[in-house]
Amino acid sequence: MNVADLPLTPLAHVFGEPVHAFPADLYIPPEALRVLLIEFEGPLDLLLYLIRKQNIDILNIPMSQVTTQYMAYVEAMEACHIELAAEYLLMAAMLIEIKSRLLVPKPVVEVDFMDEEDPRAELMRRLLEYEQMKLAAQALDVLPQAERDFTWVAVHVESECAAVLPDVSLMDLKLAWLGLSARSQQVQHHVIASEQLSVRAQMAHILRVIANGRYYEFNELFDLQQGVPLLVVTFIAILELVKERLISVTQYAVLTPVYIQLIRAESAAA
Repeated sequence: MNVADLPLTPLAHVFGEPVHAFPADLYIPPEALRVLLIEFEGPLDLLLYLIRKQNIDILNIPMSQVTTQYMAYVEAMEACHIELAAEYLLMAAMLIEIKSRLLVPKPVVEVDFMDEEDPRAELMRRLLEYEQMKLAAQALDVLPQAERDFTWVAVHVESECAAVLPDVSLMDLKLAWLGLSARSQQVQHHVIASEQLSVRAQMAHILRVIANGRYYEFNELFDLQQGVPLLVVTFIAILELVKERLISVTQYAVLTPVYIQLIRAESAAA
């Protein structure tokens, strides 16, 4: 396929129809060029734009080329009846002065080139400082700004307002009670109370039980429901009764039940 046969990309669509060329009677209002010229924020901004547009090393500015382009912009602004600030004209004079100093031939004899200052040095320093400030301003402009990226919201709060307490549910009360109960178990104290048990009183009790004179099995004299302390006291009471010869303990064979019987007074005397 021939390149000429490829469909051309339209410049625009007017009423749905593609337009491939600018109309011959296209009119560009002067205000459009005026807007383009006045968008620079000063002579340094215009000069930096010319340098960066052509990828020129800012430390080795070709003064003749840059001065010519700068003067062309200044003349364009004057042609558009844009009121030039004095600083634009001052920069033009500075460029011309630097260009003139560079064109002036230097004496060959008795010149120390190491000590000679470059006429462009002051301009390069100002351009570098301006570029750094411009980059810093662009970085700050990216940050969110009030009334541009967000709006302050003012809320009126009464200095004295009634406290709104949260609603309490039945589950909240249950959890509060469980927590209180758990804490109380952690701080409670153990109180050891001594039981008032008497060996002598238990001895009298045993004598009353076996007073009828029949044999009682050893286990019948112990009440397991009264706890260990009473069992101990009962056992000591039986030993004391045996020691005082008031009861007799008998067993008919090994591993057979032990029996206890009251010893009558006449038997003890015999």
